Amino acid sequence: MMNDHGKSDRRKVPAKFANNDGAMPSAERDGGKASNQGEQVKQNTTRTQKAAQIVVPSALDRVRKVAKRDKKIQFTSLMHHISSVDRLRAAYFAMKKAAAAGVDGETWQSYGENLEENLRDLSGRLQKGGYRAKPVRRVFIAKADGKQRPLGVPVLEDKVVQRSTVEVLNAIYETDFVDVSYGYRPGKGQHDCLDALYMGLYGRVNWVLDADIRGFFDNLDHDWLIKFIEHRIGDKRVIRLIQKWLKAGVMIDGRREETEEGVPQGGSISPLLANIYLHYVLDLWAQQRGKDKSRGEMIIVRWADDFVVGFEHKSQAEKFLAELKERMLKFGLELHPEKTRILEFGRFAATNRKKRKLGKPETFNFLGFTHICGLTLKNRKFTVLRQTIRKKMRNKLRDVKAELRRRMHQPVPEQGKWLKSVVGGHLRYYGVPMNHKALCGFRHQVSRLWYRTLKRRSQKSRLTWSRMSRHVKRWLPVVQIYHPYPLNRLRV
Repeated sequence: MMNDHGKSDRRKVPAKFANNDGAMPSAERDGGKASNQGEQVKQNTTRTQKAAQIVVPSALDRVRKVAKRDKKIQFTSLMHHISSVDRLRAAYFAMKKAAAAGVDGETWQSYGENLEENLRDLSGRLQKGGYRAKPVRRVFIAKADGKQRPLGVPVLEDKVVQRSTVEVLNAIYETDFVDVSYGYRPGKGQHDCLDALYMGLYGRVNWVLDADIRGFFDNLDHDWLIKFIEHRIGDKRVIRLIQKWLKAGVMIDGRREETEEGVPQGGSISPLLANIYLHYVLDLWAQQRGKDKSRGEMIIVRWADDFVVGFEHKSQAEKFLAELKERMLKFGLELHPEKTRILEFGRFAATNRKKRKLGKPETFNFLGFTHICGLTLKNRKFTVLRQTIRKKMRNKLRDVKAELRRRMHQPVPEQGKWLKSVVGGHLRYYGVPMNHKALCGFRHQVSRLWYRTLKRRSQKSRLTWSRMSRHVKRWLPVVQIYHPYPLNRLRV
């Protein structure tokens, strides 16, 4: 192929066009005179640009290459990448148009009315050090356990700069992060994490540590975070930029509060900072202990602050947990006592517990699924059965019921389109093997809620279930399995 690595054409293509008259604009070539071959000039220029895009690596590609080659190098000049108008513009257009506004009330539409001038001004302030981060607007969303999760809504300019910063820093840290980390990383999704856990539990794992860090985003230590970042980032302007976001504070009911620790959930930079923190606190530390095979096998999978560790021996798990608690305290963190536990799990768990007359193996929840020691339908061999967490499904149905009540008097097609997206999204996420029954149950319950909503629109309603079934068949997606068995998907 012409542009494959190692081919001679790769270097000759741009050199050839650069030496041609056709590669220069006609006004420059002819001393300001119009060319008789304007169309040819335009064509050659386009070809040159396309060749340059293919051959010349981007600035971030070069950063990524250096970061991968030398794991100890510090990058001392990154701000010009972050403040690039083109990168800021791309970050702006990558945002959701309907995203909530911050404390200044600036929306995506209003900022875009004078976009280029705003971006040039923002770029200039970043380069000169005149950029100031504004406090985030604190909002609360209900959790499944009845508690409330605090979220921070940054102003639009902070969102733009954070997205640009994340793109630049990802070029460095994606070469450093280990494979056990999956949360909020480009090219890695929740089902990649679930499949990795499935494959790990299929090995010599007999005990599982299901762990959760209490209030991780609220208790993250700023001093330790900056020390971790300085391992790779030597550009003081980027360090100060991150510190501005950490110290910006939050606005609650019109009152500004200082933030001495933690990072607000909701900003684009928060997941990356969390991954950097846990990369040094947990991932590298756990990976080092996993290399010692003399004490038994060990696997770990992490999504943000939730992680699961598998062990071959119980003593191995207990020692790891004791050491982990001490390490977390050293860095200002604490394991949640109610959500952290060691349980017997694996291919021999059912047999061993039956001998000890302890009943069925315990289960654990991770990324929306309850993980169960099960058996395949055909040959009755061990498998990890993953089913939708019942509590999550009940909460989702409760939300659907409330929204249907609000949309009660909308036309049936409008309701149908909305329900199609809700059910379709649910099926695409939870559509894993051996979860068919839960998927059918969710679709059936949504159908019943829709039927009851339509019946309530009029006291004289004559809607029958036979007629309702036609609406269901037309609008609600059919249950199907979207994700194959990890053993089949990951088979080489």
